[in-house]
Amino acid sequence: MSPDGLQALCVAPELTLREALLRMDQTARGILLVLNASGALRHTITDGDLRRAILKNAGDSVPVGSLSDTAPITVGEEADAASVLLCMDQHQIDHIPVLDGAGKPVDLIFRRELSQRVWLSSPHLGEEETLFVEDAFKTNWIAPLGPHVDGFEGELAAHVGVAHAAAVSSGTAAIHLGLILLGVKPGDTVFCSSLTFVGSCNPILYCGAKPVFIDSEPESWNMSPAALERAFDWARREGRMPSCVILVNLYGQSADMDALLPICERYGVPVLEDAAESLGAHYKGKSSGAFGKIAVYSFNGNKIITTSGGGMLVADDPDLIARARKLSTQAREPAPHYEHTEVGFNYRMSNVLAGIGRGQLRVLEQRVSQRRRVFERYVEAMADFRQIQWMPEPKGCHSTRWLTCFALPGTDGEERSRQVMKALERHLIEARPVWKPMHLQPLFEGAPYFSHEPGVDISADLFRRGICLPSGSNLGSVQQDRVIDHLQHALLMMEGHHALA
Repeated sequence: MSPDGLQALCVAPELTLREALLRMDQTARGILLVLNASGALRHTITDGDLRRAILKNAGDSVPVGSLSDTAPITVGEEADAASVLLCMDQHQIDHIPVLDGAGKPVDLIFRRELSQRVWLSSPHLGEEETLFVEDAFKTNWIAPLGPHVDGFEGELAAHVGVAHAAAVSSGTAAIHLGLILLGVKPGDTVFCSSLTFVGSCNPILYCGAKPVFIDSEPESWNMSPAALERAFDWARREGRMPSCVILVNLYGQSADMDALLPICERYGVPVLEDAAESLGAHYKGKSSGAFGKIAVYSFNGNKIITTSGGGMLVADDPDLIARARKLSTQAREPAPHYEHTEVGFNYRMSNVLAGIGRGQLRVLEQRVSQRRRVFERYVEAMADFRQIQWMPEPKGCHSTRWLTCFALPGTDGEERSRQVMKALERHLIEARPVWKPMHLQPLFEGAPYFSHEPGVDISADLFRRGICLPSGSNLGSVQQDRVIDHLQHALLMMEGHHALA
């Protein structure tokens, strides 16, 4: 509910019954909040209360302050949606005011909102997928491998402009295989973006290697070229040159390849491009995932297209992909019996899931357009809130806007961002912080880290101040309006109604 909408429901106890009926009709919310002289909530009046007063022949001039002396059912700002719903059920009511520490109403929660959660990024399936899945069942080809696996690999490789692809069980599995293909061994050093999901760097540990984390730059939120340069200089002096660099394309946007790739090339270190979040994005006209010696995509349920779970490893080198396929099928040797000479993995994608992927791939460009429109609607609706710092899209980049992200500035940005997410969650709207950087994770405590500039930690700052909003390609306009409404409310209430620039 917008601050103006909440304000319209707040009335003085002197308001007459007739005036209350008019206000109830104008607001159409079924409730009015009667405040005392200090602005604290005195009691609530529902449309039922007004009807009962009329049936008792109360006069039009009777003040609403006299209609009830019952203490209102309320919750505090710390309440979550589950506790609010429980309170509604216990008292058999359909709306609950939220009060601040002074007893003043700052929000109003309605039961009908709590009947449907707004997800951050839910799967978006259509009709194409059904045809491929039905074919898999009709042919009884539901196990790993099969014609849909072959088809999905070829179609995705062609779509992104890379020669070869291997479909696997997850993006994390693809990264693990990629590191092995690039020769990463126990004790090796691997550079990796710090502002990412843990799946980007857990495979470093699978290989027994040691991660070194690289900060982001403010221009794209992706890997900082300046930090990468300093990391290579350190590695050269320490005799710890990396076996590869895992370069992450964050939240659907490519990193600055023209700045980063020449640094890696100068030191002769291959790039594993983690495009798990950026399928469908472009950098200067070239598809995200077409820059590294090896690249990976994810088809997890929250990604821009999904196979419910799955990933893809792509490369122009056919030998790398052939080896990836072997390793992902338990490294079985070409023999009539099961012969194994090296460690392999059960990482291949099933024919059923590949069928889903083929259907999803056909609507990829549509999904990108839908997510970009979601982002644009947020920007348009929040245009007056100039303190919002949206994730930038540098010149030459075409982001998918897989997730719409922004940060709140100032020394209190961290506290305000947490308050915003808490306020959204009260209304069953899923919003999350920007990824917690890997160099701040207990799992990687002590790992070397190179910030954007000495004393300037961009990724840590973005984590503290950043928020990811619901961004699904199937996010309806009514749902998005609900998010916008409560986002505006939260920002204005925190600023004491002075958030407008």
